[in-house]
Amino acid sequence: MLQNLLPGDLEQVVLRFCEDLSTPVSLGVAIRCRYGAWDELAVMRVDPKHYLEADSYWRDAAAVGLLRKCQDLPTTIDRKAVAVGNFWASERQCFRTNERLQPHVYPELSSDDPAHEVASDFLSLAKKIVADLLGPCPDLKDGKFGPGATFGDKGKLTTVPDKMSSRPTLTSDAIWYLVPWTGTAWAKACASAEREPEFVRGNRFTTVPKDCTKDRGIAVEPSVNLFYQLAYGQVMKDRLLRAGLDLRNGESIHRRVACEASIKGHFSTIDLSNASDTVCKSLVKLLLPRRWYAALSALRSPYTQITGPDGRLHWVLLEKFSSMGNGYTFELETVIFVAICMASMILSRNAVTPIPGENVFVYGDDIIVPTDCSEDVLSALKYLGFTPNEGKTFLGGSFRESCGGDYFEGEDVRPFNLEQYPNEPQQFIALANGLRAMAAKSSQNFEGRHRLLRRAWFSVLDAIPTNVRRLRGPEGLGDLVIHDEEERWQVRWKYSIRYVKCYRPATFTVIRWDHWRPDVVLAAALYGVGDGGSEHITAPERRSGHYGVTPRDAVTGYKVGWVRYS
Repeated sequence: MLQNLLPGDLEQVVLRFCEDLSTPVSLGVAIRCRYGAWDELAVMRVDPKHYLEADSYWRDAAAVGLLRKCQDLPTTIDRKAVAVGNFWASERQCFRTNERLQPHVYPELSSDDPAHEVASDFLSLAKKIVADLLGPCPDLKDGKFGPGATFGDKGKLTTVPDKMSSRPTLTSDAIWYLVPWTGTAWAKACASAEREPEFVRGNRFTTVPKDCTKDRGIAVEPSVNLFYQLAYGQVMKDRLLRAGLDLRNGESIHRRVACEASIKGHFSTIDLSNASDTVCKSLVKLLLPRRWYAALSALRSPYTQITGPDGRLHWVLLEKFSSMGNGYTFELETVIFVAICMASMILSRNAVTPIPGENVFVYGDDIIVPTDCSEDVLSALKYLGFTPNEGKTFLGGSFRESCGGDYFEGEDVRPFNLEQYPNEPQQFIALANGLRAMAAKSSQNFEGRHRLLRRAWFSVLDAIPTNVRRLRGPEGLGDLVIHDEEERWQVRWKYSIRYVKCYRPATFTVIRWDHWRPDVVLAAALYGVGDGGSEHITAPERRSGHYGVTPRDAVTGYKVGWVRYS
């Protein structure tokens, strides 16, 4: 059944974009867009293994990728149902892995099977590597707040003062963390308001948009659990940096290594499907040192609250160790995958001495290892319950992909993904800049790409009001300006400082401090929350001292203005 067509301005952009790319695949995308065959468009994919050179792959990938992640695309797919289905599939996968690893967790269940001995030797080596990476487990007194929701803090009420004003939640296993928590200003603010901590069984399942075929399942954690989960995640991040893996700059490092590997072929890139949801409980128990396991296990949510087929909420006992949404999941899975890779490299038939940050790179579930050892790494990952994403795993050939970087023989071939229909000037500016960036990424064929994208780029500009369309500027200002050549920038100088005219945020939602109780304001200040919106406050408000905190998604309006640029 044909669905609604694209908005007029966007339809013209997409059709010109696909027509000028001029390949059978891009014309197929144009036909599907013209007639509203969105379900067919949503499942279109291109495989770099079927291409011999970068340009032809880039053209097809650019056409297919433009709308692939668009949340507004009117497909008939129930994206939330897909996310729920992935939750249950991951739980079944973890259950099977937990059963397979039981003889290693409980030696009395072991057998004389030679394969069991080989696996035991591998796990013992991986456990030693984890111990070396993590070092001693600290007893944390202070935690961290994250920017998102918690079990008791929903919607946009997720600023630090909001979280300090609501009733704290935690699981029963995390009761020991009430001892250090009671020494925090947050706890004192709760005590003065007679808000006692509430015990809950675990986290709450929810979804966030991912692409036009599925949502991403995440879990919203209890607030006290999350407070200390984030703190332990920070400790693990620091310990990994000491070992040679920089998670703060991991994405850029992975992209650089993947680009080089697409030329030399000396590294393979591996990506896993639903990686964080398939780290099972038994694997973590086997690999982590005793004290680390006790600390993280006490803070994990053993149950997830999810809507069942009957439409009612149910508590489900988890087979996984932690979900996306847990404050240490990313760092924990990085540690586990580093250990698996290093142990595989040591025991490989083509043994290589692993050096994190030099010949083994892991950032969450994005893995880069020497090509000679990649098959052994994959075998270990599969045995331990993980599923390689065949469409994003590249052991040979001229293509490598990692951390949002796609490279074909050293050429950046990453497509631009439109995430929602543009309907305001700043959104069209972002679309124009995304199209231009695809040409600018090319180190060898900028002019060729630029010619192909020129008509689509001008179509985007046609949708922008004239006074905003004139605002051209450098890439360093992001989507405040339309990226263009320097001679087209609108610039003025004042006291030897250069200012560029742009379309910038003008009005913001600022929650005044007097919205909260004085003890909450004091607790937030002691935690380190400043006047996040102070640069947007009017002079009378500044003199009165009533300005406060800027929540997420606080921008409510834009205007043409000048921004300092050096």
